Amino acid sequence: MSYREPLSQMAIAISISESDDLAVLGLAEEHLRDAMTEISRHMLAMGARLIYGGDLRDNGYTKLLFELVTRHRRDADVGDVRPAIANYLPWPVHSMKSSTYLSDLREGLEGIGELYCLDREGRIIAQDADIGLSPTAFSDEDWSSSLTAMRHAQTEATFARIALGGRVTQFKGRMPGIAEEAEFALKAQQPLYLLGGFGGCARDIASDMGLMPDVKNSINWLGRNQFSSWGVNDLANGLEFDEIRTLARTVHVDQAVALILRGMLRLSQRARYD
Repeated sequence: MSYREPLSQMAIAISISESDDLAVLGLAEEHLRDAMTEISRHMLAMGARLIYGGDLRDNGYTKLLFELVTRHRRDADVGDVRPAIANYLPWPVHSMKSSTYLSDLREGLEGIGELYCLDREGRIIAQDADIGLSPTAFSDEDWSSSLTAMRHAQTEATFARIALGGRVTQFKGRMPGIAEEAEFALKAQQPLYLLGGFGGCARDIASDMGLMPDVKNSINWLGRNQFSSWGVNDLANGLEFDEIRTLARTVHVDQAVALILRGMLRLSQRARYD
C-alpha cells in the first residue's frame, strides 16, 4: 500500500496581501511573508495542493509562492509529479502580459504547478495571443467583475481557505480581496482559518466576528457590515472556540501552523469516518 500524506491533494487556498496597519502592530511586511512561507511549507509537506490568485509582480506573493513550491518539490520525492499549486489569473492580469512571458512561466512551473488564465466570466482559457495591453485599457468595472469571477472559480476548486493580512484601501473590486474570498468561503460553507494578528482585512473580519478586540478608528470598507452576522460555527474549520480565537489573535507563526493543521486533520479524520 502506497503512503499518502495526511492532506493528500486537499486544495487549500491562500488569501494574503499587504496590510495597511502592519507598522501600527509593530510588524513589517517580512513578518507577513514569513507567515505565508511557513504556512505554505507545512501545507505542502502534508501533501496539500495550494490555490492562489494574484498578480505577477516580481516581488509579489505569487512569485514567492512559486519559488517556495519549486524549492519544496526539489527537496521532496522526485517521483511525485502531482501539481502542488494552481494559480488563477484574472483577465486584466494575464492580458497585460505577453504570450512569451506566460509560456516561460508555465514552462518554469511544469511538473509542480498549473497556471490558469481566466476570461471576464472566470472561465479557463488558453492565452496564446501576444496581448500585452496597457493598464489603462481596463475600467474599474473590468477589474471588479473579473476579480469576482476569478474568486468564484477559485472557490469551486477549493476545500479550505487561510486568510491573513489584506489591504482595505486602494483595492480593486467590489470589496477588499481578502474580504470577498472570505465571504465566498463562508457562503460555500468551506473551512476558513482567520489570522487577524497580522492586521489588515483579516483582522477587521476577525474583530467583527467577535474573535478579537475591536480595532479603534478602523475603516468601514465596502461589504464589511455583513461579517458581524456570521458566527464562529460558520467558520467550519475543525477548531474549538478557544482555538479559533487564539488563531485569530496570534502573531506566532508556529502556533498558527499548529492550529491550522489541527483543524484540518480533524476534518480529514471526520470525513474518513462519515
